[in-house]
Parts: sequence; structure tokens; C-alpha cells
Amino acid sequence: MVKQGNIHKQFAVYTGLAVITFITLLPLIWMLSSSLKHDADVFSLPIQWIPLNPVWSNFIQIWQKINFALFTFNSFKLSIVITFIQVFTSSFAAYGFAKCNFKGRNALFFIYIVSIAIPWQVYMLPQYIIMGKLGLTNTHTGYILMQSFIAFGVFLIRQFYKSIPDELLDAARIDGLSEYGIYFRIVMPLSKPVIATLTIFCFITIWNDFMGPMIYFDSVRLRTIPLGIRMFLGQYSTEYGLIMASSVVSLIPVFIVFLFFQRFFVQSAAVSGLKG
Repeated sequence: MVKQGNIHKQFAVYTGLAVITFITLLPLIWMLSSSLKHDADVFSLPIQWIPLNPVWSNFIQIWQKINFALFTFNSFKLSIVITFIQVFTSSFAAYGFAKCNFKGRNALFFIYIVSIAIPWQVYMLPQYIIMGKLGLTNTHTGYILMQSFIAFGVFLIRQFYKSIPDELLDAARIDGLSEYGIYFRIVMPLSKPVIATLTIFCFITIWNDFMGPMIYFDSVRLRTIPLGIRMFLGQYSTEYGLIMASSVVSLIPVFIVFLFFQRFFVQSAAVSGLKG
């Protein structure tokens, strides 16, 4: 009876998870279906989940009607550069907070982490003013500099570094290895899971960012994919089929990045949560 009860419980749990997964994926399925329809058929009822006459030309027109290739290049450029900088600065700062003893370390870390609770809308105007005085508005350089540091990344990687035994690092110090050598030769190779996790987080955040580029980029040549998709919104008509097609295309890089790093994701989440 106990085993049968466990089977029923597991069946109920898996059924519930399956239902939740289906509900979560439903908007994505609708988006994929709509990307193969004419604008007039996107909101037709009942919903035709599998179009009888798929409009594959939508995926061609998105490259012809706007400079979608340039927007894709800009998104790749910003996402890759900023992700690399954020991962490096976060891991470097996390090592100092986790493994280096200095006066005021905990207080400084607390102040730094508190900044996570401050909404971006609070300091976006001061950021814009500073970038304007430096002559970096309407440039990719200014946007990259503003995104170079992320407090969440420092917190996440620090939690992982705390799980690395101090005895291992002390042994390296006794052997004459400097702190920089310990960081690059010992800590970084052991940090692949958490580095992969932060890479996913940073890449997706920058790739999907809409408000930042909209505020800081005035030139069309600097725009990213989210701003390019918005160009299909006309004053009198909206090309929903092209919007859905471009959205599907924009999801492909995110999907590839997640597939490439996902095997580290669960391992990093588990280890980072063991120690505070």
C-alpha cells in the first residue's frame, strides 16, 4: 500500500508539473504558430495552432523590410562584450569578498549587495546625465560601461567561492603562488558551473533589454533586435506576423546559449546555496 501510495503521489506531482510546463510554453507555441500566418489570421478564433498554409515568407520579409541583420549584429556585439565584462568583474570582486581578508570587507559587501534592491528607474536619469557629460550618449561604448558591473553576479559567485576550501588556497600561498595566480590557476578552473550560470543570466538580460537601448540609442545604426521588432509597429497598422517571426528568430541565440550551458546550471544553483 505504501508503494502504491507513493506511485499515486508521484503521478500527481508529475501531472501537475506537466500541466504547468504546458501552460508556460503555450504563449511560445502561439508565437511560433502566429509567425507563419498573415496578419489577419493571427487573432482569428478559434485559434489555428497549425496553419494550413504556412506563410514562410514572413521569415524572409523581416530581413528585407528593416535592417534586421544590423540589429542582430548589434545585439550579438553588446551581449557578448557585456557578458564577458560582467562575468570577469563579478568573479574578480567575488574572490576578494570571499577569500581575501581586509578591513571593512563585510560592511562593503553588504552595501554593494543592497544596491540590488534599488530599481534601475531610480538611477537611469543620473546615468544618462553622466554619460552625456562624458560625451558617451548614443554610443555602444557608453552602454557597455554602464553595464560593466552587476551586484547580483558578485553575490552569486561569492556564494560559490565560499564552498572552495580555504586549505587549498593556503597550500597554494605556501608554494609561493600570488593571489592573482590563485585566482587564475585554481579558483577560475573550479568555477565553471557558476560562471556558466552567470553567463546565461547576463547574456539573456542584455539580449532582451529594451528600455536601455531605447533611452540611450538615437541612431538607427545602433539599435538592437528588441528595438528592431518595435519598428514593425506602425501608426495605422501593425504587422503581427512579422513581429512574431522576428521574435522567433531572436529566441534562437538565447535557446542555443542555454542549451550549451544548461548542464552547469543545476550544479551551480545547488552548490551556491549550500553556504552563506
